[in-house]
Amino acid sequence: MMTTISRRHLLGGVGSAFLATALGLRSLPALASDIAPSADTVVFLNFRDLRDLNPHLYGGEMFAQEMLFEGLVTLGNDGSYHPAIAESWSISPDGLTYTFKIRPGITFSDGEKLDAYAVQANFDAIIDNKKRHTWLEMMRLLVSAKATDANTFVMRMSKPYYPMLTELAVTRPFAFVSPKVMKNGTTKDGVTSFVGSGPWILKKHVIDEYSIFERNENYWGKKPAFRRIVVKVIPDNQTRILALEKGEADLIWGKNMVDSDALNKYRDSQKFGIAVSDPTSTRQIVLNTNRQHLSDPLVRKALQHATNKKTISQGVFHGFEPPADTLYAPTLPYCNIGLKPYEYDMKKAADLLAQAGYARQSKRAPLTKNGNKLELSLLYNANSVPEKTIAEYLQSEYGKLGIKLSIRGEEEQSYRDNMKNGDFDMVFNICWGTPYDPQSSLAAMRQRVYGDYAAQLGLPDKKQIDERITQILVSTDEATRQELYRDVLTRLHDGAVYIPITFETNKALYHKRIDNVGFLSNQYEVPFVDMTPRK
Repeated sequence: MMTTISRRHLLGGVGSAFLATALGLRSLPALASDIAPSADTVVFLNFRDLRDLNPHLYGGEMFAQEMLFEGLVTLGNDGSYHPAIAESWSISPDGLTYTFKIRPGITFSDGEKLDAYAVQANFDAIIDNKKRHTWLEMMRLLVSAKATDANTFVMRMSKPYYPMLTELAVTRPFAFVSPKVMKNGTTKDGVTSFVGSGPWILKKHVIDEYSIFERNENYWGKKPAFRRIVVKVIPDNQTRILALEKGEADLIWGKNMVDSDALNKYRDSQKFGIAVSDPTSTRQIVLNTNRQHLSDPLVRKALQHATNKKTISQGVFHGFEPPADTLYAPTLPYCNIGLKPYEYDMKKAADLLAQAGYARQSKRAPLTKNGNKLELSLLYNANSVPEKTIAEYLQSEYGKLGIKLSIRGEEEQSYRDNMKNGDFDMVFNICWGTPYDPQSSLAAMRQRVYGDYAAQLGLPDKKQIDERITQILVSTDEATRQELYRDVLTRLHDGAVYIPITFETNKALYHKRIDNVGFLSNQYEVPFVDMTPRK
């Protein structure tokens, strides 16, 4: 019988937001004509300021960086590679040398020429800050990146690296700024302005209020239909929706920019449209195999069977985040390998705990083993209403088995520090998502980047898992690579290190005067270029 989640839990975040609005949060003030919705202007709502848009660092809003800056290649929605600043490329038979032919006649929006020498200037600036970028395996393997003439850029690697083009296509750091805005030929200490070659130009930025992007009339590629994009900062979810309803904005877009309750409200609206992407990433709970109780795989598997993902998907997310049975969605490359899900089955969970040696003296007594109670803690990001809701639900569900689950919310930096240091029994996390999965997030498991490394230390085959991940990254044979992925993903699945909860999706709520609101393979890129006015 399906268990239901208390609506008190589900509405806690929404209700508090409405209360905050009632206590003083207000809708947008009357907008000046240049930042109001119009036939040639889309007003987009974001929860925070654009911040530092230098694409060689990691402080700015990625959707805005995608508007301004470009790299050598880009990713299609099917995962294929497409020309961008490079109009073509070739890879040597040994997989070590990449030769890019730079598209002729391109300029940055300040008029500076974007040729192979400008590309090299950007790579020189990135390499000057190499330690900041070694989360990308490519930076560890890169030997040289040089322009051989104005139209040719050559990169040489110490080993073959199959995700090379993917990492060149992601938002940062391999995007290009005008050499004129660099400081002494580098960007590690910032840039003087945000000048790229993309389809938009940043014309005005009022910190914590709004920004105005205008169409780059000299852009080499597809020209946007709209002339202007205004990005308005509204931190509160409900105030964003109120602004949309009052006609003060056109678009709310992003995984956490509109909650599922609100999205559900507009399913059949005549005025507003909703859109939901394919899975972008996996919401999960990481189990620390180095902790006393969780070192036993039977306990970890019992928790898998005791987690009702379908109830969470429907109760918390109205189905907008589908239930997840595996660490990565089978729609991702190399991940459709037929792993058997851990079905929701409380009886099986109880049997596994009994096999592990845990027993309870009465129906309501806690589970114990050798006098030790089965007590676990679950860490979540205090800023995440869904994580808190799920944590409270699991606390109740696991309690039915005799497991005492303590839940603890911490502010984001503290939460991340504890996760990275392995200071947790169980912790919420989200995998890196498209287009970084599975290759980049698996690569990071070999280091103390997030909680994965610490969580896996109790696995007897941790060393073999890391070795196979390294082999994946330098593999040149497709069949061999697929088998290596199968081995790694099967080991992690059978080891029950991760409890997949739901597959995160990108979501959009928009005024129907706009057509072609959708999603791209890069989960952070808002497809403003594709949007058109409704005729």
